Amino acid sequence: MELHDVWFVLIAVLWTGYFFLEGFDFGVGVLTKLLARNRAEKRVLINTIGPVWDGNEAWLLTAGGATFAAFPEWYATLFSGFYLPLLVILVCLIVRGVAFEYRVKRPEERWQRNWETAIFWTSLIPAFLWGVAFGNIVHGVEIDRDLEYVGSVWDLLNPYALLGGLVTLTLFTFHGTVFTALKTVGEIRERARTLALRVGLVTAVLALAFLIWTQADSGDAKSLVALVVAVAALAAALTANQAGREGWSFALSGVTIVAAVAMLFLTLFPNVMPSTLNADWSLTVTNASSSAYTLKIMTWLAVIATPVVLLYQGWTYWVFRKRIGTQHLADAAH
Repeated sequence: MELHDVWFVLIAVLWTGYFFLEGFDFGVGVLTKLLARNRAEKRVLINTIGPVWDGNEAWLLTAGGATFAAFPEWYATLFSGFYLPLLVILVCLIVRGVAFEYRVKRPEERWQRNWETAIFWTSLIPAFLWGVAFGNIVHGVEIDRDLEYVGSVWDLLNPYALLGGLVTLTLFTFHGTVFTALKTVGEIRERARTLALRVGLVTAVLALAFLIWTQADSGDAKSLVALVVAVAALAAALTANQAGREGWSFALSGVTIVAAVAMLFLTLFPNVMPSTLNADWSLTVTNASSSAYTLKIMTWLAVIATPVVLLYQGWTYWVFRKRIGTQHLADAAH
């Protein structure tokens, strides 16, 4: 296996890790409107992800940086062609981070309510747009002989990509719902389990349609295996949720995300961005990659740094592993 193939796999792993981790905190952000019945419950939901949301975003930074260094042509075409949706995602992530920090700086109810509304929208919009973006990457876009995107932003809003956006939105919301059931106690835990069943059934219908479409369009035997694993894991997650096994439900919803993202990258390889104008103009792991020397240096850095990142992030989740409820909130209004 060539180094550019190795780095394609590593980038796939980074995006998978990002969607697994950021997926549930996007979902929790959406639940601040769907599940919480009062201000106290919103605080509980936000507190479940408070210690970890920023660490989860480190996976996005790493995935973007790795793409820039390992596949500069891919990075250039992707970020120029998808400039507007990626800019919207970036603005949402900035506002979302500010909302988490500023929400508690003043005790006024209106102040806190406005920031909580910002958390909802800046969780929902990226959860949808990431699906749209990856739907277009897998399905293909208009790339010319100079390896540049020549379509418009409206071309990105095609039926396949929009379905992909709905899948990521509902899947992340389901992932966040089972995470909430795992991390909370009392009435909010019970309502989270009930909502997880409803959201999970909607997710199952949308995801099955999207994955079958993907398989029919560009799948092979390997992607079919990933499809079966994703569907089976989602069904098992719903069953575990109904049995009150929140830990298993969360793990299996994570397996669903891992298998679904793996399927997308399996159908993509050896391309990184297919061209719908001419297959010969597609960006591939070969024509979009950096030099062998650059990839070699990056590989050594990854071998050294990756275990450190995994250890400290795992330690963070271990420290904040306990369940919480409204009874654990501080008395102070802020």
